Amino acid sequence: MTPLHYRPLPPLLRPLVDKFYRSQRSPMRSQAGDEIWVAEQVGEIVAALSLRAVAGGQWLTGLFVATALRRQGLAATLLDHALAQHPEAIWLFCHPDLQSFYQRHGFEAGHPLPAELAERLARYQRSKSLLSLRAH
Repeated sequence: MTPLHYRPLPPLLRPLVDKFYRSQRSPMRSQAGDEIWVAEQVGEIVAALSLRAVAGGQWLTGLFVATALRRQGLAATLLDHALAQHPEAIWLFCHPDLQSFYQRHGFEAGHPLPAELAERLARYQRSKSLLSLRAH
């Protein structure tokens, strides 16, 4: 496998992550102001992670790996790179099936959410089964 490079994506290059999502037929889109981390292989984005600033820390809003490269550790390594640069609290919402993945990377259940995330989670849980986890 060709070596991978992990880095935060400069804001001016944000359209490249949306191009990646479209190429994978994903409904995900980046948002202005989010911090985007990518894994690149031969100059092409093959995985992306999004962090959004919230009161008291960051909210991990998305983690996506190219279909052809899944189950090879890219998500884990990309997540570890982003976490290493953010010592503050990082919250995420995930399906219960993903809880063990995130727990292996330091996320735990049972921590209070900032008000803005608590309200959002309550709305999301009306139609989806989601858990709240926090790292740090």
